Amino acid sequence: MTLRDSRPVPAAALALTAALLLAGCEAAETGDPPTGPEPAASGGRAVSPLENEEGTGPGLAPVSSGADREKARGIIEEVVTKGRGPRTGYDRDEFGYAWMDTADGVPLARNGCDTRNDLLARDGRRLRFRSGSDCVVVSMTLADPYTGEEIAWKKRDAAEVQIDHVVPLSYAWQMGASRWPEDKRERFANDPLNLLPVDGSANSAKGDSGPAAWLPPSKRIRCAYAVRFAQVALEYGMPVTAADKRVMLRQCGG
Repeated sequence: MTLRDSRPVPAAALALTAALLLAGCEAAETGDPPTGPEPAASGGRAVSPLENEEGTGPGLAPVSSGADREKARGIIEEVVTKGRGPRTGYDRDEFGYAWMDTADGVPLARNGCDTRNDLLARDGRRLRFRSGSDCVVVSMTLADPYTGEEIAWKKRDAAEVQIDHVVPLSYAWQMGASRWPEDKRERFANDPLNLLPVDGSANSAKGDSGPAAWLPPSKRIRCAYAVRFAQVALEYGMPVTAADKRVMLRQCGG
C-alpha cells in the first residue's frame, strides 16, 4: 500500500465543514456482536472506517451489518504478523515534535493548524475558536467513540479529551518503526487515519497496548476499532502480533 499525497485543507474550510455537519475493560477476547440502541453520543456524524480510508471523516462509526463485517474481516486478514520487539531506544521525539503541521504526505498537513486542533475540529461539534483564530479550538462537544459518552470539553480542562494514536507510537516502534526513516515516523504520528480524539481516561488506560490487551469499553465500536487498527498497519506496511490479529478478527465475527 502506498502512502497518500498531502492535500492541505484550509483551517477555515475545516471549521466550516464541521459547522455544517452540526445539523442534525471487559476481556479483550470477547467477540459478542453489539446489541441495544445506538448510543446517543453518536450524533449521526461518525463515519465507518470502511468508508473513511483516508481518515479525514469524523469519528468511528460501528461496523454492524453482516456484509460490512465480512469486508472488515477481509481487511484484517491482509495484515501480517510478527513478534513484538523490544522497546529499547523508544522516545516520543523519534516521531517528531508533538502535533507538528509539517509532516508531509498526510491529509491536513501544512494548513496552518497543528495536528491536535485539526483533529478536534474534524470530530468536534458546537466548535468555538480562540478569539481572532480559526484554528485553536477552545470548546466543543465530542461524541467519544470509545465510551459512547458525550463530552462537553473546554480547553482549560484539556486532558479530558486526548488524541489517541490508534496504533500507539511505542507499539509501532516495537513492530518495526525503529528502523523507519524519520519522515515516515513523522507521517505516522500525525496521520489522521491513526488519530482519534477520545475520552482522556480511556486513552490513558490503553497506554501502548495492542487489541489483545485493550479494546474500547463500548462493545459496539470494537469491530470498527479493529478495522482502523488494521488500516493503519496496512498503510505503513507494519505487522501486528498474532494475538492482536486473532482478537481483531474476533471483534468482527471471525
